Amino acid sequence: MAEGIVKRHSKDCPAKRGGRCRCNAGYEASVFSRRDHKKIRKTFKREAEAKSWRADALSALSRGGLRAPKPTTVRQAWEAWYEGARAGTVTNRSGDPYKPSALRSYERGMRLRVLPEFGATRLADLRRPDLQEFADGLSGALSPSAIKVTLLPVRAVLRRAVGRGEVAVNPCDGLELAAVRGGRERIAPPTEAEALIGALTQTDRPIWATAMYAGLRRGELMALRVEDVDLANGVIRVELGWDEKDGEIALKSRAGRRRVPITAALRDFLVEHRMAAEREGGDLLFGKTATEPFYAKSLQARADKAWKAAKLERITLHECRHTFASLMIAAGVNAKALSTFMGHASISITLDRYGHLMPGTEAEAAGLLDSYLTAERERNEDAARAADGELTGAPTGARDDAAHRKPL
Repeated sequence: MAEGIVKRHSKDCPAKRGGRCRCNAGYEASVFSRRDHKKIRKTFKREAEAKSWRADALSALSRGGLRAPKPTTVRQAWEAWYEGARAGTVTNRSGDPYKPSALRSYERGMRLRVLPEFGATRLADLRRPDLQEFADGLSGALSPSAIKVTLLPVRAVLRRAVGRGEVAVNPCDGLELAAVRGGRERIAPPTEAEALIGALTQTDRPIWATAMYAGLRRGELMALRVEDVDLANGVIRVELGWDEKDGEIALKSRAGRRRVPITAALRDFLVEHRMAAEREGGDLLFGKTATEPFYAKSLQARADKAWKAAKLERITLHECRHTFASLMIAAGVNAKALSTFMGHASISITLDRYGHLMPGTEAEAAGLLDSYLTAERERNEDAARAADGELTGAPTGARDDAAHRKPL
């Protein structure tokens, strides 16, 4: 048996009386914490799991990142995490506060599914096989996406516990979950985008046009104020979002605060709306009133009715955001600029989500490289000829004529 690994036995196992083991009580792995002056123990069903945990625990101890476990239950750890997240002291991986809608989703999943199963379990005793069995049991009742969302708060709580040295590893790492298949991401081509907007009432057109030609999220459209639209400089300043329960909120990430260019296709809608709405300053640009935002479900319902009458395929505000991205890519906007306009936290998000729309076939890549190399070669040749002309004191053309002139 490896060092620090002990085979456990049940009460009735013959091994306790010197006989041969006939039980399956598992294995206990342990490490000694000099800082806490005590052993840290954990049990596993398989010896390989015990060895793996012990190796991780020894590594964490050497870095000072592991402490003797506290008798904290999953429920207690969740309550402390949730309170901190609501107060803004517990942040996401990017260091930004959690959105209220995300916290509501986390709370619902924990209350309905996770806590009834693991609430009384000590956080340090939570094991990957237990979580895997739990996830597998949900597969019959929930979609892969819902299962992933259910486990997100568990992962977040354990990630904080790892960072505080309360557990050695996050048992959520390595879980085998069903793949989440992306939903339909409808994209309207330019002519269809114009038709969709044109079929709407004059009141609703500016909202859908801003979603289609500026890519703002629904909450950003709801929170947009008159003063955020700078028609003189041709930009929309995205500063805030809107939560349907909590009202005006800060954006999810620092990258969310951004400046989006106002295209000619959008400008006319905004100018006309500004004149008709008669609002100013801090008033909501698209609100039902100057202080009350539009109701998204009613907006979608009115649009659906208009599009059905016009025999057009419906589109959602979020799909309009995808349309904006596709139009920008088709127009030749580079990925970094698009990432900024979309408010993504990193360019990798933009590339992962919209990279398939960007030009990049093998033939096209080869053509682009060949064109670049040809242009560079011609530029260098021109520069060499120019330099040679300066040294001889004669224009390049004159030297070429002299070289070909026959003697009399």
